[in-house]
Amino acid sequence: MKLVLKKINQTQHSSLTNYGYLIVRVCFGLLLLKHGYPKITQFEKYVQHFSDPLGVGVQTSLLLVIFAEVICALFIALGLLTRLAAIPVVINFIIIFFVVHGNDSFGDRELAAVYLMLASGILLMGSGKISVDRKLGF
Repeated sequence: MKLVLKKINQTQHSSLTNYGYLIVRVCFGLLLLKHGYPKITQFEKYVQHFSDPLGVGVQTSLLLVIFAEVICALFIALGLLTRLAAIPVVINFIIIFFVVHGNDSFGDRELAAVYLMLASGILLMGSGKISVDRKLGF
């Protein structure tokens, strides 16, 4: 039994770790893409009530969020320039969690917290071996 547990815990450099990176990265990217896609298809509706936490204008704020939640999410799912793509996502969810919903209850900010933690983890871990980054030698 001890040998089995030792073997299970030795996954740092195994293929299981690489599949773990792949699953987290692809699921996170696709879920975030699903979250951001309506902002493109219903842009006019969103721009009417969207917040402007950076003071750059509502339309620009919405375009920055679309960039993070659609373009960067797609790059993360593919494992293409993964760490670079994670930076706007992390910034996006820091602003959402602390500024846009800063006065809301934690329950109302929980999804932003989950996205922030996952994006931060991807930023720190990178894409893993099963990625476009690896194929391109990054």
